[in-house]
Amino acid sequence: MKPLNVVVLMGGPSEEHEVSLKSGRGAVEALRQRGFAAEPVLLPRDVSTNEASAMIRRAIAPADVDVVFIALHGAFGEDGTIQRICESLHVAYTGSDAAASRLGMDKIASRQRFLDAGLAVPRSSVVEASRNGSTVPKGLRLPLVVKPSAQGSSIGVSLVRRPAELAAAVREAARHGGQVLVEEFIPGRELTVSVLGDDVLPVVEVIPKRAFFDFAAKYTAGMTEYRVPAFLAPETAHRVQEAGRRAHEALGCRHFSRTDLILSEAQSPVILEVNTIPGLTPTSLLPKAAACLGISYGELCEQLVMMACPAHKLAAVSSNS
Repeated sequence: MKPLNVVVLMGGPSEEHEVSLKSGRGAVEALRQRGFAAEPVLLPRDVSTNEASAMIRRAIAPADVDVVFIALHGAFGEDGTIQRICESLHVAYTGSDAAASRLGMDKIASRQRFLDAGLAVPRSSVVEASRNGSTVPKGLRLPLVVKPSAQGSSIGVSLVRRPAELAAAVREAARHGGQVLVEEFIPGRELTVSVLGDDVLPVVEVIPKRAFFDFAAKYTAGMTEYRVPAFLAPETAHRVQEAGRRAHEALGCRHFSRTDLILSEAQSPVILEVNTIPGLTPTSLLPKAAACLGISYGELCEQLVMMACPAHKLAAVSSNS
């Protein structure tokens, strides 16, 4: 039978370029091993948005492309841009649609959706990037977490324990674009909940050897311990999984997502953010959670393609088998 043609997008003009390359290369290898005609499209780091858009249009415009597998993390890949391009060309793609992707990338807008859904989030305040003072925003108290409103992989995030550290933290967050979000630091256990199709996967606990799960802790070998699944009482695990499912649905996500949250000292799940294209390397958190249910990395990548593939193309493949 003729294999499905899959274009795997990776790299791109975001600060998560290297992570994206690892996700994309892992997906290409896994899909080829499972019989797909998977072709990589690597976007340079220094490409402009217009140039990247043109490259992608050339790569996915051919009529024989069945599915675009998006392994682009951060800006351009995860903010609705590439999704809109695929939609304009009427090409199927993996992951959430443009609207949900845009919401997931915007920590401020997504927080409001979580609140509307009755989910707990940290108290927070949006501050001006030009802020130079050390006054803690009204309604908040130290310690604080300062972050860009539209970045991933904990890029530009700072933990502020003293007022004197606040201005520098705001400047660092602002350096990565967008508005700056200042939120209360929630003591507790760092957990992630992944959704795959209609299934909520087992909870993963993240135990960093640094003050919090920052970029170095995420991508430096030996800096973080992972418990897969997390050591939780069954009722607590169910409550955490339910919070992850509701966060996924609050943004209108599809196919898959990973929700990062804190299990507070009061055993209450507090939502931090939803990742609409979480890391997809063979050792990333979503594949770790899937493995708990016996889903291999290759099977995971295949499931994402099959969820995205239009029914008429699946029917055509089945009829030729």
